[in-house]
Amino acid sequence: MRVEHRQSAIRAAVSLGALAGLIAVLVLWWPLRLRSWIAAIHVMAVIAWMAGMFYLPRLFVYHCGAEVGSKQSETFKVMEHRLLRQIINPAMIGAWATGVWLVWSGNLLEAGWLQAKLCFVLVLSGFHGSLAVYVRDFAADRNQHSQAFYRVFNEVPTLLMVAIVILVMVKPF
Repeated sequence: MRVEHRQSAIRAAVSLGALAGLIAVLVLWWPLRLRSWIAAIHVMAVIAWMAGMFYLPRLFVYHCGAEVGSKQSETFKVMEHRLLRQIINPAMIGAWATGVWLVWSGNLLEAGWLQAKLCFVLVLSGFHGSLAVYVRDFAADRNQHSQAFYRVFNEVPTLLMVAIVILVMVKPF
């Protein structure tokens, strides 16, 4: 295992340990307020997840303009890889983990607005998966799409976010 990967793994383990410790403290110290804390963590994870999914396609737009093998292209590869692995992936895991807990603890699965929201979140997760594929394609110098494609593709998470926020805040059904 390369030193950089080992350091990333150690940082991830420390972060997860700190989060587990925080949750344990909250359960023992404020068990009645745990749901509010989990909701706060959920919101923070969603913000980080969305920020990454807004930014990564923008990096793809700029990467399309870089000559294959150039220093600029190699820099984009590092930026894209780190953004996906160190921010977007952990944020998605945190959003899903806390979201599932909130649904379970609130007994909300029967709510129509939540079922619709979950459909949009599944689409958002699929979008996340496509980002991972595109990062691999760029890393191998196999990008098949244009700047125009990524400019349009960049709007998908915005549309999904609008639908999700309306469903959560308005609860139309």
